[in-house]
Amino acid sequence: METLSVNFLIKDSPTAVAILDKDMCFIGHSKVWLEEFPSKSASLIGKSYYEVLPTTPLALKKIHLQCLKGKLNQHKGKKFVHANGTVQWLKWKINAWKDEAGNIGGLIIVQEDITETKRREELLLIAEKVAKIGGWEVDMATSKVYWTEVTKEIHEVPQDYEPNLEEGINFYKKGEHRDNITRMVSEAIQNGTPWDTELIIVTAKHKELWVRAKGEAEVIDGECVRIYGTFQDIDEQKKTELAFLKATERLSVATQGAKVGIWDYDIVNNKLVWDDNMYSLYGVNKSDFKGEYEAWQAGLYPEDKARGDREIKMAISGKKEFDTMFRVVWPSGEIRHIRAIAVTQRDADGKAIKMTGTNWDITELKNTQLQLVRSKESFKNTFKNSAIGLVTVSLDGTFMEVNQSMCKSLGYSEEDLCKLTFKDITHPDDLKKDLALFKKITDRKQDSFQTEKRYFHKNGTIVHAILTVSAGKDIHGKLSYFIGQIIDISERIKIKDKLTHYAEITKEQNESLLNFAHIVSHNLRSHSSNLSMISGFLHTEKDESERGNLLGMLSEASDSLMETVLHLNEVVQVKVGAPEKMKKVNLYNTIKNVEKNLSLLIQEKNASSCIDIPKNQTISAIPAYLDSILLNLYTNSIKYSSPNRAPIIKISATQTANNLVVTFNDNGLGIDMDRHGSKLFGMYKTFHRNKDAKGIGLFITKNQIEAMSGKIAVESAVDVGTTFTLHFVL
Repeated sequence: METLSVNFLIKDSPTAVAILDKDMCFIGHSKVWLEEFPSKSASLIGKSYYEVLPTTPLALKKIHLQCLKGKLNQHKGKKFVHANGTVQWLKWKINAWKDEAGNIGGLIIVQEDITETKRREELLLIAEKVAKIGGWEVDMATSKVYWTEVTKEIHEVPQDYEPNLEEGINFYKKGEHRDNITRMVSEAIQNGTPWDTELIIVTAKHKELWVRAKGEAEVIDGECVRIYGTFQDIDEQKKTELAFLKATERLSVATQGAKVGIWDYDIVNNKLVWDDNMYSLYGVNKSDFKGEYEAWQAGLYPEDKARGDREIKMAISGKKEFDTMFRVVWPSGEIRHIRAIAVTQRDADGKAIKMTGTNWDITELKNTQLQLVRSKESFKNTFKNSAIGLVTVSLDGTFMEVNQSMCKSLGYSEEDLCKLTFKDITHPDDLKKDLALFKKITDRKQDSFQTEKRYFHKNGTIVHAILTVSAGKDIHGKLSYFIGQIIDISERIKIKDKLTHYAEITKEQNESLLNFAHIVSHNLRSHSSNLSMISGFLHTEKDESERGNLLGMLSEASDSLMETVLHLNEVVQVKVGAPEKMKKVNLYNTIKNVEKNLSLLIQEKNASSCIDIPKNQTISAIPAYLDSILLNLYTNSIKYSSPNRAPIIKISATQTANNLVVTFNDNGLGIDMDRHGSKLFGMYKTFHRNKDAKGIGLFITKNQIEAMSGKIAVESAVDVGTTFTLHFVL
């Protein structure tokens, strides 16, 4: 190929053409080539293609080599990403040229940079996907239908799907939607009428979607040759719009039903717009309202006008949101309470330009609140001045409120009680029952309970009470606290205890009298028979020696009778006037005095004693009875000591709430409790063969301690020892 003829042929070519030799050097090119692929060199002739275009991709170089071997290669557009990250799209047609001898002399390259075109196409496709907009076209001559990729995605059909016009229309939901699109397509074909509508389609996967379908017809010589348009998925927006419309309708109904008024105030132009409910709230006719700020102010209760004006100004200035309550005066003179809330809109400079708000009538609420306040005040007065104890208790048991009656019963101040829980002042023996009853309320098994229980007074004494507890609930019916009523029945319990005590004393006295009568009857009868018998013998006996013996026997019988009478008199005297003789007695000193009085007996028996009692310990007792009790227990421990060991006596004491429990322990002979336990404290009952035993000591001891409101118990084991437990009043 001659260079001059080549240049002549291609230089004015409308496309970018380059003629290269076998070494890929330029031997000719069109003017358009320089425009398409600019070069710094003034002339390209003789220069290497790869020198002029140094970013030529490797893949394209390989194609050049194939074409130099006689192959034709063409591409409508291929994307290349260069090493520096730039993207380039090229379109080409390459084939070899031959010389006169038929040998390949180089390449003819027709090449075009279509990067910008492809970039726009890519952006358009992205926009279509993001906006979910697809295209479609119907060729009326061939009835061929074309759908873009997005259109097929919206219909949920494969990308190789080829629809026809009838199938396309049948995707629309049967009924009004399909009827409407059929009508609009027909009108477009017949009259060239375009359409833009929103309808529902049912996709290939049976999913209902709202779409926006636009179409228009291309008419040539009065005949429609094609229809085409766009297809957009608007399902989400449409459903949101429909939901908004429904919500708006509901809001309209709600505001009508709830009598909520809506207003707009144009601050700049002093224009106030009310909806129909606002006129009802202010009791005015629409024709009488001037639509200005001053018209609103005119309807306010005189004492609320200044505050209303001030709060509007604060909202406009941004100091405070408009959220207030005020009164309005109707033309009839009736006063109504209004609640108002508004949002202030501002321009770009932050200047207030508009307020939009709501009003609603709260007159009934205000009246109810007033009644509630009065009811609360009445309840507070009742709560405070009630003659019985009233409390409110939190769910964790802490006292929230207490009245004066409760404080008086328990000896605490209101402040002190509110720092405690009911568990802190409940008697331990009653707490488990209390908690179980409270749990029934918290578990909603019952709403209230009543029980008798004991509290601890601040001074440590027991307070008996009848407790009634009810559930306190919030406005949602949820348990939030407990309400308690406490009736102090301590005096009643004391009287009951006294009556019980007196009944027990009466019973014991009756038993004692019965026992005493039996003893008197038995013992005196025995003595009487003995005296009568001796007297009979004396009357008939002549022998002076024998009469002397009988007189001696008569003297002994008389002494025995006297001893019996003295014993019976001592028993009778034990409980006579005992309560009046009670006084505070130092127990430790009394024990030491008894021990001192028995010192010779203790030394004789080589006995020892251990006294574990505080030196200042006092009890309420009759001193003579306490001496007698201790003396009797000491002498019994020594008298009935074991011959195999030295007597050891241990005396200790433990204090309870109201009593002192004294234990008197020895290591003596012990008592067979199985045989003698039931008659241990009986009169004239003996359990050992001691010649001095008369069976009167423990009987009198029991009567003496019971006369002082105490009690005595015993535990014993043969040849181990005996422990007496004595309960004294503090």
